[in-house]
Amino acid sequence: MLNLNDLHVFVQVVNHGGFAAAGRALGVPKSTLSKRLHELEKTIGVRLIQRTSRSFAVTEIGRDFHRHAAAMLIEAEAAEHVIKGRLAEPSGTVRITASLPIAQFRLAPLLPRLAMNYPKIRLMLDVSDRMVDMVQEGYDIAIRNHFAPLPDTDLVQRRIHYDPAWLVASADYLQKKGMPSGPEEANGLDGIMASSSDGVWRLRDAEGAAVEVTPSPRFIANETVALREAARAGLGVACLAGSFCAPLIETGALVRLLPDWAGPGASTTLLMPHRRGQLPSVRVVADFLIRELSQPPGRADLLNPD
Repeated sequence: MLNLNDLHVFVQVVNHGGFAAAGRALGVPKSTLSKRLHELEKTIGVRLIQRTSRSFAVTEIGRDFHRHAAAMLIEAEAAEHVIKGRLAEPSGTVRITASLPIAQFRLAPLLPRLAMNYPKIRLMLDVSDRMVDMVQEGYDIAIRNHFAPLPDTDLVQRRIHYDPAWLVASADYLQKKGMPSGPEEANGLDGIMASSSDGVWRLRDAEGAAVEVTPSPRFIANETVALREAARAGLGVACLAGSFCAPLIETGALVRLLPDWAGPGASTTLLMPHRRGQLPSVRVVADFLIRELSQPPGRADLLNPD
């Protein structure tokens, strides 16, 4: 049976790129770390790190061993936290990644409340529209909005919310152009489009019937708030997420066209690596986000001050 402490030493030495840096981080002399690594290599019978007084390089088998050793330590940490989590409140750092719209309109009002409820949890939010490698980059939770299904990976996926798209315009615009009574009457209306390649809006009703509406492009922007504000200003009709428009519809700033029809919506999904998701601090944060994000956003979350 391998010594778990020796695995910890090896992982820390690799993570810090050398014995001296690992020794400083752990508060242990580098000679002690070197000795423990030598004992580990002797036990398993292979060289994990090639080192001289001037060089330090992890061997190919050492890289493979590091990946599994790091996973084993996470499992051990999770096992320890299962017990501690019964006796004490969750603690530690939880790293979250999310795209800009989710961070601005959903997480911004939620995370401070979560941090106040759990003062021993340290939250780190990284806002990025790129698809990160959660395992390699060390993220505990990712929140993603997506139209197509996410790739089938080893990550835990929890679908939180589905938000269909609505056709919306200002009351002034509809007073000038007239309210269409059906999809065919919406053809040719001024379109506020997310892309110059968008030519039609594909809509479905509750029975699954499908239609296409062809607007006349009037304004193009690849940013959701800009599209919403253009519709609010009376430039034309936009096809936007229903929850994003609902508060303005309540105030009368926007009006929904063809309320029996909706466009393809966006799903909100929470993702976690299997092992990290077992830590009590990560579990608490994930449960909170799943519960809160499954609710429609409030008006204060979505409306910008006038």
